[in-house]
Amino acid sequence: MDLSREKIRHIIFEASTRPAKIFDLALLWAILLSVVVVMLDSVPSILAKYGTFLHAVEWVFTVLFSIEYILRIWTTHKPFKYITSFYGIIDLLSVVPTYLSLIFVGSQYLLVIRTLRLLRVFRILKLVAFVKEAGMLIEAFKVSRYKLTIFLGAVVALNVIIGTLMYMIEGPEHGFNNIPHSIYWSIVTMTTVGYGDIAPETFFGQTLASFVMLIGYTIIAVPTGIVSVALWKDKQLEVTTRTCPDCSKEGHDRNARYCKYCGSPMEKDYFVSSNPP
Repeated sequence: MDLSREKIRHIIFEASTRPAKIFDLALLWAILLSVVVVMLDSVPSILAKYGTFLHAVEWVFTVLFSIEYILRIWTTHKPFKYITSFYGIIDLLSVVPTYLSLIFVGSQYLLVIRTLRLLRVFRILKLVAFVKEAGMLIEAFKVSRYKLTIFLGAVVALNVIIGTLMYMIEGPEHGFNNIPHSIYWSIVTMTTVGYGDIAPETFFGQTLASFVMLIGYTIIAVPTGIVSVALWKDKQLEVTTRTCPDCSKEGHDRNARYCKYCGSPMEKDYFVSSNPP
């Protein structure tokens, strides 16, 4: 890869040099302003007066983001890995709605997806502690995914049983028109949301409802405990804002020589480029 192309990749993907920080901060402001434009576009009074101007500004932002997206693909060592990565998909979704609006009216409002790009702020401002904590949280969810899946399945089964019982107790004459509607009531009650659009009227129905409410308080604590245990057990090494030149994933150890996701060699000049400007 030629030097200029590699320099552009550093500016776009890294956050360790002054040009990279300036680029990323400018990008964040552009994202914020573009989202504000989309929000203002949904206000009828503002749209009637400044609609043409807002649409023109939105197209300017879309063209700029499109150029940035193309540059990211061009400079990364393995474009397909970037395109299919989390940030790659978000970057693509941040420009597609404007082009779709030429065919489907109103689809430009989906541009609020751009707010997800603000997640880069943790990397840009070199808040490595946040990057580390985010990595630990993601890892905790990965470790706990089987327990959480089993727990969710048990909750679904419990709501089906309770909903069916409530349908048998109350019936259509008290607003429980069918089993799915009764299951909906069970979920709303168990999660302590309580819309109040449907409520039991008989003694046995109210007794079952009280039982469901008590269960709800205990159920809320279970997934929190599962993830908390995984977080407590998780012991990660110090991570940085380093980005793999091939798969574009971040959060590698400071002394890493290879990417922990794809195995590609990491850049050797990281310690030089990461010195504060």
